[in-house]
Amino acid sequence: MDNKQERQFVKEIADINTNFPQWYTDVVLKTELADYGPTKGCMIIRPYGYAVWENIQRQLDARFKATGHKNCYFPMLIPLSLLEKEAEHVEGFAPEVAMVTKAGGETLAEPLVIRPTSETIICDTYSKWVQSYRDLPLKYNQWANVLRWEKTTRPFLRTSEFLWQEGHTVHATREEAMKETIDMLHLYAEFAENVLALPTLIGKKTEKEKFAGAESTYGMEAMMQDGKSLQAGTTHHFGDKFSRAYDIQYLDKDGTHKYVWQTSWGVSTRLIGAIIMAHGDQRGLILPPPVAPIQVIVVPVAMHKDGVVDAAKALVDRLVKAGIRAEGDFSEQSPGWKFNQYEMKGVPLRLELGPRDIENGVATAVRRDNGEKFAVSLENIEQTVRQLMDDIRLNMYEKAKAFRDSHVKEAHNMEELEKILNGGNFAKVMWDGDAACEKAIKEKYQATIRVMPFDQTPFDDKCVCCGGKATTVAIIARAY
Repeated sequence: MDNKQERQFVKEIADINTNFPQWYTDVVLKTELADYGPTKGCMIIRPYGYAVWENIQRQLDARFKATGHKNCYFPMLIPLSLLEKEAEHVEGFAPEVAMVTKAGGETLAEPLVIRPTSETIICDTYSKWVQSYRDLPLKYNQWANVLRWEKTTRPFLRTSEFLWQEGHTVHATREEAMKETIDMLHLYAEFAENVLALPTLIGKKTEKEKFAGAESTYGMEAMMQDGKSLQAGTTHHFGDKFSRAYDIQYLDKDGTHKYVWQTSWGVSTRLIGAIIMAHGDQRGLILPPPVAPIQVIVVPVAMHKDGVVDAAKALVDRLVKAGIRAEGDFSEQSPGWKFNQYEMKGVPLRLELGPRDIENGVATAVRRDNGEKFAVSLENIEQTVRQLMDDIRLNMYEKAKAFRDSHVKEAHNMEELEKILNGGNFAKVMWDGDAACEKAIKEKYQATIRVMPFDQTPFDDKCVCCGGKATTVAIIARAY
């Protein structure tokens, strides 16, 4: 591509290095992932963006089912009285709740909450479904939309309505529920690595950052290219809090009634935002092959020459038959325009096919992740492309991991913490566990403790904030 084409293309997207927030918005809109809806804070997910979500959904759903979970669906309208049964839960969600007070021209006898999450209606239902130890465990999940009236919104990252999955499980013992909570956190982390090419930090959330009504919350945090953290998934151990509030009991083998132990866990369309901000570059999206709507774009070159279009269509057919998401662009746009378009949309691999390529029995391949350009034989190209998909995903993961690892730095005092955060990094600190120190850090630096990692090997004996005796390793970052 000549310099003029490069300048014209880059002008469409803000500079990733100097205006990351605008770059993100430009990429979402220009690549047709989403658009703004007529209601503030509600986005329209366009076909290209929804295809990414479908690929995420399909591969996560397979993992859920392989671990014994089943899908179901609960109503989106919840009687207000159900929400109010668990005081801590309702207090946590009260500022974000939207309610239906009129329907059919009449005022409703009881307002209906549009679900911000489904614990309340599901727990009320479970109290009817669970009677005996023979009914346990219940391992259910639902794919749904939720509504939280957000004040500040950004497509995929924080919207008033979003799509997600929420798992809700019921167990006979605390130990079973805790195992479920940790197992699902590790399932999310494995999915992030092997499907989204996304390295994450996992661990426990602080009391202040835990889910409203949970006994404990565990999180999966991903580093974006501006050094901010994105909470990419959470799992919650409810203990018996909700089961006592909603009277979910079972008759045990010993003839006594006992309260159940519960978990909840979820990820959302926010994962698409994570993909954009962890992998994208100045030219737009770079999509991991497992979730890319188009894994290979075939671009015929010199379409007016005999045999070029037919050969390109035959190549697409071969790839599709092999289970690869491949398409060809046979429009009248110039090859240069097509190259720009599919690079911006993050298609992992481009195959160019012109008269000379056909004559030599090859296609010219261009990788989106690193820009490498090389010839590939048309013989056994299906196998070659499958291998390239794996190589691209692995390279994307290793690149993101190297970036993450180089931007996690130890801080021993508040001065170091400030410098590390201002430099676009995560800070690894020692903390005394005092909520006052946590609050002071948030107020002074607009940063929060994202997770307390499972590896609690100490590297200092003093709290980063107050200098008192440290008890806990914590990761601090500014976050979306």
